[in-house]
Amino acid sequence: MDLITLVTFAVAYAIAVAIPGPGVAAIVARALGGGFREAFPMVVGILAGDMVYLLFALFGLAAVATWFSPIFVVVKWASAIYLLYIAWQFWTAKPGGEKLAPKKGGGAWRAFVGGFALTLGNPKTIAFYLALLPTVLPLDRPITLIGLAELTVITATLLLAIGSAYAALAASARDLFRTPKSLKLLNRTAASIMAGAAAFVMARG
Repeated sequence: MDLITLVTFAVAYAIAVAIPGPGVAAIVARALGGGFREAFPMVVGILAGDMVYLLFALFGLAAVATWFSPIFVVVKWASAIYLLYIAWQFWTAKPGGEKLAPKKGGGAWRAFVGGFALTLGNPKTIAFYLALLPTVLPLDRPITLIGLAELTVITATLLLAIGSAYAALAASARDLFRTPKSLKLLNRTAASIMAGAAAFVMARG
């Protein structure tokens, strides 16, 4: 692809990722609850979901997504319910307890799946890839392997960088709180952010 197209896509995508939405809220809540290490798998899961929509858009599958819209409704509600479950765990966790620590053999995977499911049901992501992306990229022409590789690298680099930055900032804020009272407040804040993300997902069409 030509440089102007790639730069245009990079700028548009960076803005879409950086603007706080359910994905950012979930990353921040996860980092507040368990630190950067627990939040990063969720960032990777969100990236995986973005790659699914990128492939949908690039290979002309937006029409398929429209025809099978009921599936996306189910995914949206499932991701919202998952976020509410995590919010409940944060809200009821005892300060310094093990509920927020990743469990052996499953914590990272659950965070990844949560990020992936959230992205598939995120109206903001759907709007970008199935509505706004065609105005940025020339989707009326077949995509080449080089073009696909270029867009994949841009997508992965920007999302991992921005998502990790949000997680790192939230994790740093978490480190400032050491007393049980402060940890309880932090857990309740994380729960509120996560529940807000779930409400946003359910409220948007």
